[in-house]
Amino acid sequence: MTAHLSGTRTPGTSGPADGAAARPGHRVALAVRLDAVTCAGAGLLLTAGAALLAAPLGLPVPLLLGSGLFLLVFAALLWFGAATAPIVPSRVRAVIAVNAAWVAGSAAVIALAGPTALGVAFVLAQAAAVAGITVAEAVLLRRDSKGDA
Repeated sequence: MTAHLSGTRTPGTSGPADGAAARPGHRVALAVRLDAVTCAGAGLLLTAGAALLAAPLGLPVPLLLGSGLFLLVFAALLWFGAATAPIVPSRVRAVIAVNAAWVAGSAAVIALAGPTALGVAFVLAQAAAVAGITVAEAVLLRRDSKGDA
């Protein structure tokens, strides 16, 4: 494949115009960016809506607000960390560890905070989403370290 600096392909070629698939760590970087976007969205929801969500979820405002603020900061770190070239595997492993702690913390919130049924569903849904993204990051990191395409 021949690509130009403008990002256009030479006629008759296929694949990404920027050679993205050929860059080591590109797929794991995309997974980390997806993680960043979902963290930012959840962080905005929890930060802006903490007072409105507290009663229906049965969760305290400080927990929702603190979680939202954490997610906003974490999202920024993820986004900028994924922008490094090449992506640093130890940073991805740290992200995986933080995400695993988040999932475990979600179980603790359900057990200790006494959320409503809607709150349990909300906490379980976001924990499942985090777990899914974390598995993708781990699998892609492993494939990238093996050099699999």
